[in-house]
Amino acid sequence: MSYIDGMIVAVPRASKSDYIEFAHKMNALFLEYGATRLVDAWGEDVPHGKQTDFHRAVAATEDETVVFSWIEWPDKATRDAAWGKIMEDPRMKSAEKPPYEGSRLIYGGFEALIDIRGDAK
Repeated sequence: MSYIDGMIVAVPRASKSDYIEFAHKMNALFLEYGATRLVDAWGEDVPHGKQTDFHRAVAATEDETVVFSWIEWPDKATRDAAWGKIMEDPRMKSAEKPPYEGSRLIYGGFEALIDIRGDAK
């Protein structure tokens, strides 16, 4: 079963195109090192909760949107090997500053338990 790296981060709405450009550059590295799918999703219907929510999780301000992203890998071994190489890759080391505050990015690795895909017609 696949392995997933999931992330949420607050991105200034005014920086949406900068985020897309940055994500394309970074995602190319992930694909090169074995990722099978990459998704970056711009928050459109992200409600504010009474106790917890995505906004609070990343301390999003009124001028920011929550972005939910994930990287799919064939397995954890591929992911673990890839991350070491990605972090040492000169393109990663020379990458421009991301268009978000990295200290508020939340991420984690997840083992897929159920993976159901509908017909893509």
